Amino acid sequence: MNLSKKIDFDTKRKMGLNFMILVVMVSWFWSIPTTCALTAKQQKSRQKLRFDQNGEFKILQVADMHYANGKTTLCLDVLPSQKASCTDLNTTAFIHRMILAEKPNLIVFTGDNIYGYDSSDSAKSMNAAFAPAIESNIPWVAVLGNHDQEGSLSREGVMKYIVGLKNSLSKVNPPEVHIIDGFGNNNLEIGGVQGTVFENKSVLNLYFLDSGDYSKVPTIPGYDWIKPSQQLWFERTSAKLRKAYIKGPAPQKEAAPGLAYFHIPLPEYTSFDSSNMTGVKMETDGGDGISSASVNSGFFTTLVGAGDVKAVFVGHDHLNDFCGKLMDIQLCYAGGFGYHAYGKAGWSRRARVVVASLEKTDKGSWGAVKSIKSWKRLDDQHLTGIDGEVLWSKSTSGSDGVKTGSEELNHQFASSKSQMWSVK
Repeated sequence: MNLSKKIDFDTKRKMGLNFMILVVMVSWFWSIPTTCALTAKQQKSRQKLRFDQNGEFKILQVADMHYANGKTTLCLDVLPSQKASCTDLNTTAFIHRMILAEKPNLIVFTGDNIYGYDSSDSAKSMNAAFAPAIESNIPWVAVLGNHDQEGSLSREGVMKYIVGLKNSLSKVNPPEVHIIDGFGNNNLEIGGVQGTVFENKSVLNLYFLDSGDYSKVPTIPGYDWIKPSQQLWFERTSAKLRKAYIKGPAPQKEAAPGLAYFHIPLPEYTSFDSSNMTGVKMETDGGDGISSASVNSGFFTTLVGAGDVKAVFVGHDHLNDFCGKLMDIQLCYAGGFGYHAYGKAGWSRRARVVVASLEKTDKGSWGAVKSIKSWKRLDDQHLTGIDGEVLWSKSTSGSDGVKTGSEELNHQFASSKSQMWSVK
C-alpha cells in the first residue's frame, strides 16, 4: 500500500449502485438566493479572467503536492542519487519552472496540496506550497484532497485559509447556497477577449468541487464522493450559465464549454485501458488502478445531462496521467506533481496544461471557444512535453480525442526552451 493512502482498500470494489439518494433534499438544500457583494479586490481579480488578445486561455493543473515542512521534508520514491538532496523545495522549484515556461492565465491546485500528517503547521505549509503562485501574481484556485485537513486545521479551516491568500479565487462555498456539502465548491467564468462582442460573456466555464476525503457511512468503506447537494448546485449553475450564453449580445445556439476540477476520480475512470486513452495507468490499488469511491454517486450522469462540461481533471492517483473519452466527456488525470508524495523512482513528476482557443468570426474578431487542447510536462532537464492532444473541438464534437501532431506540439514547447532551468 502506498504511504499516502491511509486506508486499506482491499474491500474496495465497484458495487455498481447508483448512490443518488432520492432527491429528498429538494428545497431545504437551497433557500432563496441572496446577494453577496464581492469586495473591490475580489471583483478586480475576477475581471482578470478573460481570454488574452491572442484568443487563448491557459490553465496549469498542479496535483498532489503533498507539501509539508520545506527543506526538512524529504522526497519519496526518487532515485538513490536524488535522496540526499531532494526535499519539498524540489516541488517548489518545479512550480516555478512550470510558471516560467507556460505563463498560464490560471493555476489550479487539485487537492492534497499539503500532507497534513507530516506538516508541523498547516498554515505555514500552505504558505510555502502556494508561494510560487502567489509570487507570480497569477490568479489561482485550489480544491481539497483527502490529506489537506489531517494537520493543525480542519477541512473548513484549510479552505478558509486558502480563500484569504493573495490572488486566490477560491471560495469557502458559493455565496448563493446556504446548505451544501464540502468546502471549496466554486465556479469561475472566463470572459471573451476585451473589445469584442464576447467580452461580457463567459465563453468558458470552470467548475470546482470538493470530492471529500473518506466515507462517513460506516457500511461504505473507502473514499468519499460528490454529494447530491453539490450536484444540485452544479446543475443549477450550469443551467444559469447556459441561459446567459444563449442570450444576446452575440446569442449562441448551445452552452459555452465547461471544465470540472476535483480531487478523487469518478468510478467511470475505470473505463479505460491502453486502447482508448492517452497516457498511462500504473496504479495498482483497488485492482483496477483507480482509487475512486466504492459507490457511484451518479455525478458522471449529472455531467452528461448538463451537457456543457467537456473535460474533467483530477489527481489522487499519482501514477495515472491519462485522458480518456466517455460519452463525449474527457476524463483526465494530471499525474503526481509533488516530491513528498508517493511516486515511482525514475518516473518524472509531472503537470498538466490545458489551453482553450477561440475561433475567428466572419469580421475577423475573436468569437467563441473553438478547441481545448492539453499536454503534460515532465520535471526533467528540459521540461519535456508529452501526450499533446485535442480534448474537444467545436468542429469535431462527438468524435474521439485527437492527438496533436509532433510538429505542432514541438512548436508549442519551443518558445519556452530558453527559459528552462534545472533544479540544483
